[in-house]
Amino acid sequence: MKHTNRGWFERAQKHIPGGVNSPVRAYKAVGGTPPFIARGSGSHIWDIEGREYVDYVGSWGPLILGHAHPRVVEAVALAARSGTSFGAPTIAEVELAELICEIVPSVEVVRLVNSGTEACMSAIRLARGATGQDRIIKFAGCYHGHANSFLIEAGSGAATFGEPSSPGVTHGTARDTLNARYNDLASLDRLLEANKGEVAAIIVEPVAGNMGCVPPTEGFLEGLRERCDRHGALLIFDEVMTGFRVALRGAQERYRVRPDITTLGKIIGGGLPMAAYGGRADLMKLMSPSGPIYQAGTLSGNPVAVAAGLATLRILKEDAAHIYGELENRGAYLEAGTRRLLSDLGLRLQPQRVGAMHCLYFTDEPVTDWDTAAKADHKRFTAYFHAMLDEGIYLAPSQFEAGFLSIAHTKEDLDRTLDAMAGSLRLAYEIGE
Repeated sequence: MKHTNRGWFERAQKHIPGGVNSPVRAYKAVGGTPPFIARGSGSHIWDIEGREYVDYVGSWGPLILGHAHPRVVEAVALAARSGTSFGAPTIAEVELAELICEIVPSVEVVRLVNSGTEACMSAIRLARGATGQDRIIKFAGCYHGHANSFLIEAGSGAATFGEPSSPGVTHGTARDTLNARYNDLASLDRLLEANKGEVAAIIVEPVAGNMGCVPPTEGFLEGLRERCDRHGALLIFDEVMTGFRVALRGAQERYRVRPDITTLGKIIGGGLPMAAYGGRADLMKLMSPSGPIYQAGTLSGNPVAVAAGLATLRILKEDAAHIYGELENRGAYLEAGTRRLLSDLGLRLQPQRVGAMHCLYFTDEPVTDWDTAAKADHKRFTAYFHAMLDEGIYLAPSQFEAGFLSIAHTKEDLDRTLDAMAGSLRLAYEIGE
């Protein structure tokens, strides 16, 4: 069989739903055939047809050091040679837990799990168990994994219960999930007043990364902290994406707001399946076996994933000032170049960025929540996406996904990206030279 992306995609669809193991990879939002990736190095990846791309997906955020960082690869190989799984305590998982608690200001005790979904699912179970309340509040456009409690869309009114957004989610589950509007404290207040004394937790992406890249407006995160304190609810920061990315200590360092519970993922696994949830010691000690709230996992603390995570976090901690300064500088360089291009082309699109997260919205108004993000021009974005892909720039195949920079991205990569962007925007808007 000839190695082509189309051929392997057709083959995959015979035995994998949609041909992929996570839906966005199927390119349904943009059409066409997804490249099948053969290898990666630094900031570049190559597909099975031999095409090279500058990668701004970075495995959807984990690869802050770039692909196949030598220290991470060496740590993984060394761990694997000693055994890939034990289902028993190891020294390395204790060291990783200690390092997470040292770095993240709100985390005194931490439990390792396997995915961001599992971390967020466990965090809300902990919140419900600790408070004795059933309801949670989330924000439209924020994504916390595919656990039933999170696949809920807003109901018909501001203070109504949500509705299941996926078959298989029960109406009973939906009744315990309330939806507020991101960056809108008034919408949150209405929910809290209508459900007084019944809310266990408010969960939020402190920087929304699953409707593009939407930073919190001034006072929003502080407002969540104050309302949780006033209403006896717990504040959960979903830092699966932002943890160790927007700052070494995550969004809670960048915005100086301390949650009760933090969920982490992506970067803490160094590219391998790994996540965690942690928080105040009094809360975390409610988890089994030290407390009555149950959660378990055969591969939790897997030694190979732990090795990758330890290597990654140690590198970030050792050289934090340089790494995060460079990530900020490179993000700013790409953003400034994008804004110049848009001005030259007379386009009023919206580039948005927080540190090494970024997004270009195909809309002429600032994006602050799901309603404004949803106004983006999908047709123009699709044309732009494919033009960039043809130029060797690998972007997320959705208007509603953040892009990621790594420390491996060079100025040459960024200049190549801006050159490709100029032609791709012209093509998307049919603008002549």
